[in-house]
Amino acid sequence: MMTAKHLYIKTYGCQMNVYDSGRMADILQPLGYELTETPEGADLVILNTCHIREKAEEKVYSDLGRIRPFKNDKMILAVAGCVGQAEGAEIMRRAPYVDIVLGPQTYHRLPEMIARAERGRDKRKGPGRGVLEVDFPVESKFDHLPEERYERGSTAYVAIQEGCDKFCTFCVVPYTRGAEYSRPVQSIYDEVARLTLGGVKEITLLGQNVNAYHGRAAGGQTGEWGLGKLMAHLATLTGLTRIRYMTSHPRDMDEELMAAHRDIPAVMPFLHLPVQSGSDRILDAMNRKHTRGHYLEIIEKLRQYRGDIALSSDFIVGFPGETERDFEDTLDLIRDVQYAQAYSFKYSPRHGTPGALMDKQVPEDIKTERLAVLQDLLNMQQQAFNAACVGQTLPVLLDRKGKKEGQYLGKTPYLQSVYVEAPASVFGRLVDVKIEKASANSLTGPIVKVEAFLQ
Repeated sequence: MMTAKHLYIKTYGCQMNVYDSGRMADILQPLGYELTETPEGADLVILNTCHIREKAEEKVYSDLGRIRPFKNDKMILAVAGCVGQAEGAEIMRRAPYVDIVLGPQTYHRLPEMIARAERGRDKRKGPGRGVLEVDFPVESKFDHLPEERYERGSTAYVAIQEGCDKFCTFCVVPYTRGAEYSRPVQSIYDEVARLTLGGVKEITLLGQNVNAYHGRAAGGQTGEWGLGKLMAHLATLTGLTRIRYMTSHPRDMDEELMAAHRDIPAVMPFLHLPVQSGSDRILDAMNRKHTRGHYLEIIEKLRQYRGDIALSSDFIVGFPGETERDFEDTLDLIRDVQYAQAYSFKYSPRHGTPGALMDKQVPEDIKTERLAVLQDLLNMQQQAFNAACVGQTLPVLLDRKGKKEGQYLGKTPYLQSVYVEAPASVFGRLVDVKIEKASANSLTGPIVKVEAFLQ
């Protein structure tokens, strides 16, 4: 019988990284690795990193420093993900006790890397002797992943597209995740079918530009399918009641996809569609290749197809050259759209991107001031959206336990968090909740109905 080994994974950043961490655990389970909650005593520690946020590299080095006291002759320490891809050699230099550095496209080779690290560990005498795997492989990692082994609960992420060809001037993703790639329809369908058989009722389809999806058609058909047609195909699976997708780019919102929100009941009335700025001048400097007007036209069409659709977005304040007028244009766009939620950040130069070399970098104090104003507006809109739900009865899929005894947490179709007090028998079920209270970040109310087809 194989002796169990302990695996600790810390996941940073986006939902794609959450998915990748789950698949790494799947890959390693046949080798005897079982997940643990702490790096102390672990046989393998993986930091699955994100390169998007400010000071991403320093946060990784800080965590490496905290883990180092637990590092012994038995532990293998690995840095995965986008920071590993971008800073692999530097990580090996600054933290020579790291055994493996790998990018997000090569984790299907983890068993081989671990074997190489174990063979070479006794021979290491300094930096640069660990296993470094940051080349973009010719083959797709999705062709080499095993079936899911760990249970995913009632909700799951499914990666369908990866990489980016857009080259926004602020973003490192094209350099760390590579060119856009879409999985074949049949591969995705088979994965989702397995998940639904395991009890998953809601999936979120993931991609750096998920609506750029153009995968090889299923059922012997020729050509490629877009995201709208893929979702229609997935919606035929028994037990799959909810489909979400993120993150989208305005350039790839086609009519078929927008109509899917009207025509496919399983597709949720929620869309995360980053705009980044409301100024055409700044959008051009960002190389977004869409205008403010184009973005607003998309929103108008979406609301024609699905009047109750809730919208989310990303905003960057203080991009190089941003004036007060540019910033006011962004605030005006937010007022026009009325978001249910949003994410906003101060511009942070990322090494190797064109934006980092631009003139007219905005002073930090101005960025801080603008971000506060923007977030106040977005928070007010989110509170108003939540408050408008009071008195409504909304379907909620309860997929998490709350902090209190007998408390459960789930999501509405509009991705709002809802807390309920209920017996354990409702966990993992779709329930109707009468919303009685709303805060900035969540809703609460009693269950008035448990969906019969899930009982």
